[in-house]
Amino acid sequence: MRFQSYFNTAVLIIKQYDGTVPLLHFLKQYFSQHKKHGSKDRKWISHLCYNYYRLGHTLKENSVEERLRAALFLCNDSAGDWHILFDETWISEWKSELHSRIDFVCSKYTSFSVNDIFPWTDELSDGMDSEQFTLSHFTQPDLFLRIRPGKEKIVLQKLNGHAIPFRQIESDCLALPNSSKVDAILEIDKEVVIQDYSSQRIKEFLSLQTPPGLAGTKLQTKIWDCCAASGGKSLLAYDTLQNIELTVSDIRPAILRNLKERFERAGIKNYQSFVADLANSKFIPPLAAQNSKFNLIICDAPCSGSGTWGRTPEQLYFFAKEKMEEYAALQKKIVKNVLPEVEDGGCLLYITCSVFKKENEEVVSFIQQESGFELVKMELLKGYDKKADSMFAALLRRS
Repeated sequence: MRFQSYFNTAVLIIKQYDGTVPLLHFLKQYFSQHKKHGSKDRKWISHLCYNYYRLGHTLKENSVEERLRAALFLCNDSAGDWHILFDETWISEWKSELHSRIDFVCSKYTSFSVNDIFPWTDELSDGMDSEQFTLSHFTQPDLFLRIRPGKEKIVLQKLNGHAIPFRQIESDCLALPNSSKVDAILEIDKEVVIQDYSSQRIKEFLSLQTPPGLAGTKLQTKIWDCCAASGGKSLLAYDTLQNIELTVSDIRPAILRNLKERFERAGIKNYQSFVADLANSKFIPPLAAQNSKFNLIICDAPCSGSGTWGRTPEQLYFFAKEKMEEYAALQKKIVKNVLPEVEDGGCLLYITCSVFKKENEEVVSFIQQESGFELVKMELLKGYDKKADSMFAALLRRS
């Protein structure tokens, strides 16, 4: 009866949750108020809740109980301990192949449609496999680690010594099950950075920012990470380019305080930081740009986050299409304010974790029309075939 109790608790939580805060925070608050749930209880109840939102916008007219059972069936390869919640008809059709399970749910619910899970496929950036991307929301993405320079040997030794399974995607990129507890054995930010695979691929763009005539020189690169957030792109630039003069900014003071602690762990000491609302038309450039402009501005812009909804499926469930236009307008305001701070021959690296063309290609077109910047490279970084996030990046150079 324990798993029936988990199911009932998840139904109760789902009926209370309205999407105004991340599901992770809501669950933490709920469990702090209901101490009776131990660690295993919390794990299974959370699993149920996340499964529920992985159905996106399909079966929304069904009861929470019906929808949660369908979600469990679709998001898990086998019934396991959840078998007590289903009759034999479901159990007999619980095949490991996802498409077989989808066919069965279609036969049970005429209102079920794969197209309704992610109903904005006509808004996707070029190059997306819409069906594969949509179905990827049924699967929890992996945990990815980026090994910092010179730390590969010790990191691999620690993981192997503690029998933690991993896949080595690249020499400095590891994929682990999402539930892996690595912070107990690895020094986060000093030895490894927790960073999604697609996000790590931004180094491919960083390596292109130096003009061909200056390639191989040891000139210091003056970088402004203008929407720094957790600082992952700054750390990547620091490790990839090495000889950099770094400036970071964000609209949230608390973020910069957290960033200071993270940089201390990472050994980054010499940098400038400031709070800035880059969407404000009265924005004043940072002190670092008053004497000379930047070789590279990294703009990891606020966005829908639609490429990361496999990790936060509640955002898929509660997303409304009109938000695309709001984010695109915000992104254009930000880039319009930072473009003048790029020096001649310098670059803007525009990044989103969105899969919507309004936030991606259309903003790049705006940048080119607004500034005359030359496009060096643009790519949708697809992660759905690697249990990773999907992102977009474009490097543009001032001529």
